[in-house]
Amino acid sequence: MDCNLLIKNKKNIKSRLIVLVCFIVILPVAWILVVRLEGEKPSITLELPSPSIGKTQELALSVSDAKSGVRRIWIGLVKDGKEVVLFEKDLPFAGFIRGGIIHQESLNIVIEPVKMGITDGKAMLRMVARDYSWRRWLKGNTAYLEKDVIIDTRPPEVGILSRAHNVSQGGAGLVVYRVSETCPKSGVFVGDNFFPGYSGVFKDDNILIAFFALDYKQGPGTKIFVHATDFAGNSSRAGFPYYIKAKTFKKDLIKISDRFLNWKMPEFDVDISPGSKAPLVDKFLKVNREVRKNNYHRLLSIIKNTDKQLYWKGTFLRLPKSARKAGFADHRRYKYKGHIIDRQIHMGVDLASVAHSPVSASNTGKVAFAETMGIYGKTVIIDHGFGLFSMYSHLNDFSVIKGQMVSKGEIIGRTGTTGLAGGDHLHFGMLVHNTFVNPIEWWDASWIKNNISGKINTVKPDNG
Repeated sequence: MDCNLLIKNKKNIKSRLIVLVCFIVILPVAWILVVRLEGEKPSITLELPSPSIGKTQELALSVSDAKSGVRRIWIGLVKDGKEVVLFEKDLPFAGFIRGGIIHQESLNIVIEPVKMGITDGKAMLRMVARDYSWRRWLKGNTAYLEKDVIIDTRPPEVGILSRAHNVSQGGAGLVVYRVSETCPKSGVFVGDNFFPGYSGVFKDDNILIAFFALDYKQGPGTKIFVHATDFAGNSSRAGFPYYIKAKTFKKDLIKISDRFLNWKMPEFDVDISPGSKAPLVDKFLKVNREVRKNNYHRLLSIIKNTDKQLYWKGTFLRLPKSARKAGFADHRRYKYKGHIIDRQIHMGVDLASVAHSPVSASNTGKVAFAETMGIYGKTVIIDHGFGLFSMYSHLNDFSVIKGQMVSKGEIIGRTGTTGLAGGDHLHFGMLVHNTFVNPIEWWDASWIKNNISGKINTVKPDNG
C-alpha cells in the first residue's frame, strides 16, 4: 500500500474521531450550558381587583417559568416597617440536568389583616419567585413584583338623607343617601332584588339617589334597606322608615277566538309539534308563555346599561284622549271554547284612542330600543336615566332610532295592532331597573313631587 495513502487515511480517521468527540461531548455540554444557564426570569401574574384590602381578601397569583421550572415562591406584606410572611414554598427538583418539576403554580392567598395584627393604612405587597437556572452560581434567576396597597378594614358609613318613603305594592320609590367614602357598589335592596344608586345629582359625589320598586307580588313585610360596599370589599347596610301600601289587582278574562288565532298566529315564527290536534291553540300557548318569557329576558338585556344622567323632568305624559282598556298587573285568564287555557300578568297599561293615533315620548330621554319584539310587536323603549325606562308597544310604526335623544311630547310613532294585540291600542309600560311598575304613578304630578322631586329638592339646598 502506498505510504502517502496510508497517512491520508489515518488523518481522515483522526478528523472523524475529533468530529465524533465534538458530537458526543462538546455539543451536549454546550447545549446544557446554554439551556441550564438561561437568563429568563420567572413570570409573576397577580389578579388584584382593587388596591384596597379589607377584612378578608383573596389574591389569585400565578408563577411560571417555562425553561428551568419554578424553585421558590415567597409572598409578604410590608406595613410600617413590619414584614408579615403570607406564603412561602420550595417547589420540587427534578435533577441537576432537568431542573424543576413544576413550570407553573397557581395560588389563592387569603389575607386577613386584623388576625395578622396589621393596622389600616398604606402597605406594600411583595412577591418573589426564583427558578432552577444555573445562573448566579446555581441560585437561579429571581423575579420581584411589588404592589402598593391600602389596608382598609372599616366598612363605609351610610346616612339616609330623604325622609318619608311611602311605596305601593307594584310601585316605585326613591332614597337619597350619603356614603362616607366612594363605593363601587351601593343601592337599595328590596327583598333579594338590588337597585343601584347613582351620583351626579348633587355636587357631593358621595350623595347618591336610588330609584327602587316593588313588583306586583311584593307587599307589606318586604324588607327594604340601603347597602354599600367599598373598594376593599367591606360592606354595611342602613335601614330607613318606609310604609308599603298593599294593592289588590284586577282579575280579567280574555276570550280567545278562532278568528283571533287565525289573524294573529301567522305573525309568529314558532314551531309546534307536528302531531298537534289544535295547532293554533298550541302555538298561542307557546307564544303567550315561552315567547313572553324570552321577550322579558331580552328586555332585561336592553335596559341593563342605563345612562348615568337624569334626563326627565315633571310628570310623564299619557296618550291624549285615550281610554284605559287594561290596567297594570291585571291577572289575566285566557279562555278558549269554555276552558281556561292560560294565565298571565299584564305588566303595563293599555290605552286606546282612534286607530293609528300619534304616540309621543312621555318624557325626555334616549331611545334604547326601536325594533319588533315578540308579543309586544313594534316597540320603542326610552331610557330616562338612572335606571328609569318607558316602553311603548303594539305600534303600527315608529319614527326614531336607537341612540336618538327625544324630548318630552315628541312624536315617536303611532298606535297599532302588532304583536299579540287584539285591537289598535298602545301598551305603555314603566320600568325601574329590572322591575315593571305602575305607570299611573308617573302620570301624577302630586306623586312625583311627594316621592321623587320633593326629596331631591329638600336635600339640594345644602348640597347643590
